[in-house]
Amino acid sequence: MNPPKTQALAEGPLGVALLHIERGNLAAARPLLAEAVDGGVSSGANACLFHGAPALEFVLGRAGRIDRDLQAAVDHVVAVRLAAARQRRESQRLPSLSEFELIRGLTGLGVVLLARPRSLPLLEEVLAHLVSLARPVKARDRAMPGWWSPDSPTHEQMDGGHGNNGMAHGIAGPLALLSLAARRGIHVEGQSEAIEVYADWLERFSAFYWITLGQLGNDGPPLVAALRPSWCYGDLGIARALQLAGLALCNPVRRKTAEKIAQAALADPARVSQVADASLCHGWAGMLTTTTAIAADSAAPDQFTVSVRHIHRRLAAGVAALPKPGFMEGRAGAQLALEGSNITGWTSALLLD
Repeated sequence: MNPPKTQALAEGPLGVALLHIERGNLAAARPLLAEAVDGGVSSGANACLFHGAPALEFVLGRAGRIDRDLQAAVDHVVAVRLAAARQRRESQRLPSLSEFELIRGLTGLGVVLLARPRSLPLLEEVLAHLVSLARPVKARDRAMPGWWSPDSPTHEQMDGGHGNNGMAHGIAGPLALLSLAARRGIHVEGQSEAIEVYADWLERFSAFYWITLGQLGNDGPPLVAALRPSWCYGDLGIARALQLAGLALCNPVRRKTAEKIAQAALADPARVSQVADASLCHGWAGMLTTTTAIAADSAAPDQFTVSVRHIHRRLAAGVAALPKPGFMEGRAGAQLALEGSNITGWTSALLLD
């Protein structure tokens, strides 16, 4: 049974409400919020940053609203997920992507907790678990990255699993959250070391959406076709995560490397030509929002000016053609990016700020 899309930040009315909240139009947001909660709000297995109680808390938080009962429901979701993650780790099994990723996992729940004025103990537990993924594990009689997943990122079976690099589904998400928390003075044991482990990996493999078991055994990165530089997968999302790591650990070399990765992607016609729509997830809106965030934290922001203008024009020309109304793949998210304001901190849902 598919969960009701009214509770989905990615596709449902919550995402459209987020646009109105950013514009300061709470009157337009209220009926959409009422539609989203009609029939109840999920705090079950499908609850995450992009669905159910955590999604609702995030959106209400952008309007400055705090609901203690809702927070308690989210706390329960987080506690259950942490318990399952600990049990999985103790059984020495590899993690599924949904355990730790931004969209469905603990990284996304960490975004909700980080946005609260006070949620330190539970947030620290989430951060500690993400740190634990930086420790190598033994699988198939060999040392593997602790975030190596038996899941397939596609609909095809992937023998031996993979290491996912993306911001939405891979290790760039935990890296960004750990770095953002560190920048706010929130630290757990091993956090700096984990940031270094993830950043070193992504510097090596930033050109890849994911790494397979066969690729892992190679001495150097294998050749790969030019890939779309989107927020969800690709160089731009990874570059922002690496830049945040450099900022968190006061590492200017890492920051410059991240910016070079972003610049190379933006200047490559073969990669940019693969952007097919205006969406936030994988289109012009995501590229604009990510590039703008990178430029804002760059010591030389002017290097991104031409790219930002070009992407803005492509986005403006493509918003109306998006068939969906929602946040991640629809017109609401694209319009948020086009208008360019971030008064409510909505871009934290993308781990950009």
